[in-house]
This record gives sequence, structure tokens and C-alpha cells, in this order.
Amino acid sequence: MCTCGQKTQYLVVLAKNGDKSALNQLYGIYAERVRWMVRFRMGKELRSKLESMDVVQDTLIHALNDLHDFTYKNEGDFVRWLSTIAENVLRGNLKKLHAYKRDIRREVPIGGYGPTTGSRFVGNLGPIEATTPSMVMSKKEDLIKLENAIDQLKPEHRRVIVLAKIDGLSYKEIGKKLGKSADAAGMLLSRAMLALTNVFESN
Repeated sequence: MCTCGQKTQYLVVLAKNGDKSALNQLYGIYAERVRWMVRFRMGKELRSKLESMDVVQDTLIHALNDLHDFTYKNEGDFVRWLSTIAENVLRGNLKKLHAYKRDIRREVPIGGYGPTTGSRFVGNLGPIEATTPSMVMSKKEDLIKLENAIDQLKPEHRRVIVLAKIDGLSYKEIGKKLGKSADAAGMLLSRAMLALTNVFESN
């Protein structure tokens, strides 16, 4: 039986060789995962200014266009690669907001930014699959509840949870990003998960 990782590897190989159907399938499999990567990073205030699905589409278009630069080792590496692109796309959108001199704390909605002009990926993007990894709850209501709970956490707690549970980084990798030791990253994650559990259960 083909595992999710094996399916991804197979589709990446096909997509690198120009198979548009494989590109569409990768989009369908990972769009929902990337959407939550983006939404958890955005926070409540930023989500009111940017349309998360536009950021998701931009992220996936960048990724699919740049597959030739990616060497597949395992699904974890692929997810982390997508996460890095999502972070860069989100940062780019933030720069656009600042360029237009928008104050993120004003209650003024800003239209979403669509896929980058000149993107090379063409084709009909298929439907997003409803399945997500076990680390993310499957029910939409639970995801919304989880999102609301994460919004109430300290920024450092929110970030370490995203790095560990959404991006799938190890303690050592998290530590490098946060300027901490692996042990310190692990302790921070434990405190963050306890805080998240308390908030989630109280809502």
C-alpha cells in the first residue's frame, strides 16, 4: 500500500518532468496544510487584512514553479520546504502592506494579494483534499477553535507550536530558529502546549 510520503515522492518526480496532472494533485493534497501554516502564522489581526487563500495560492505556485530546485528526501523535508516558502510569501505581503502605509492595528480591511504576477505555473488547480496530517485536527470546527486558542497565546508560544506541530521541526531545528538549545526549545514547547491545552479546553 502506497504511503502519503511515497505518493508525494512519486508526484514530485512526475511534476519535475512537466506532468501538469501531478502538479494539480500536489496542490490538492497540500493546499489545506499550507493554509493552516499561513493562518497560524498570521495571527488574528493580520488575517483581517490579508486573504489567507491568496497567500496559500501564491505559496503553492512558487513551490510548484521551483520544484526543479528541490531534492526530495522525505515528506517532512517537503513540508518544511513549503513552510519556508509560505513564510517568505507572507513576509512579502507584509512588505506590501507597509509600502502602502497601512497600519496593521487600524480596523481597515485590505484586499488580498493574489498570485504573483508573471507566475509560470499554468493549469486548472484541482479541488483541495480535505485530509490533513494527524498533527492537525480533522474537523473544521475544531480547527477554528484551535486557531482561536492559538491567537490567545504569547507570540513565542504560538511560534514554537507552529514550528513543531505544523512545520514538523525537531527540537534542534527549532532551537536554531529561536536561538536556543534543543533542550530549551523542548521545554518551551512543553509550556506552550500546556498553555494551548488550557485555553482550548476553557473555550
